[in-house]
Amino acid sequence: MNITSNRKWLAPAKLNLFLHIVGRRADGYHLLQTVFQLLDYGDELSFDINQSGAVGLDIPMASVPDADNLIVKAAKLLQTETGCSMGAEISIEKKLPMGGGLGGGSSDAATTLVALNNLWQTGLSTDHLADLGLKLGADVPVFVRGQSSWAEGVGETLQAMSLPEQHFLVLNPQVEVSTAALFSHSQLTRDCAAITIRGFHSGVVLSNVFQPLVCELYPPVAAALESLSKAAVQCDVKNNKGEVRQARMTGTGACVFLACDTKAQAQKVLSALPATADCFIARGVDRSGLFDQ
Repeated sequence: MNITSNRKWLAPAKLNLFLHIVGRRADGYHLLQTVFQLLDYGDELSFDINQSGAVGLDIPMASVPDADNLIVKAAKLLQTETGCSMGAEISIEKKLPMGGGLGGGSSDAATTLVALNNLWQTGLSTDHLADLGLKLGADVPVFVRGQSSWAEGVGETLQAMSLPEQHFLVLNPQVEVSTAALFSHSQLTRDCAAITIRGFHSGVVLSNVFQPLVCELYPPVAAALESLSKAAVQCDVKNNKGEVRQARMTGTGACVFLACDTKAQAQKVLSALPATADCFIARGVDRSGLFDQ
């Protein structure tokens, strides 16, 4: 017998408002500082629960075999951890680009853990689910916990933050960036000075250490940043210091974004971009829409 859930579960996007590398652990993993800003936009998943224990996607992704898909891995990890005998056929409405720095795969995995923990009634706590998520990827715990956060360590040490409400215009350069290749690149900056949350709020100079390297290796990203920044100048988008806001890259790329005070302002900037630009506008939220459904 199958139990079909008509509910769609959001897997929200995130932006890195800055991204610094402040050192490396003995095992080679990089130590980061960043702020994860969650958005009210993302992929949507649905789950058809079965009693057979079989887990898979209803339509496999052509570029990602089920054995390598984080959604399937998350479901099987939850089965193993809890001894659950139920399975699920999973559908996904994919809106977030792969390799875009928006956390799509990690968010899909987190939503799978949260949704199936509910639908299978496995009863794990949020802390337990976040620990499981870390086995799948460093960005998964923030989506499991579902709050915009200050992050340190490899991205798993999280402190919830309340961020000013903004709308973000996100531009996809339509290239897929290899995160693994960037972390191992000889030109990557790995010695940023550590900052504090107070420093972040006070407006210290922040950057994404991956942005210069990605712009060099992937010219479409550099072109997207230039195009979005020019549109900000044209539309007079300024911060509270009266300075024109600059477009920034999220994560290890490739997507770039511009922070705007209102949705109308973001729409104005969008109208200044070429009609062929692959964009979306989303509102920054402190709490994931996954937990407000």
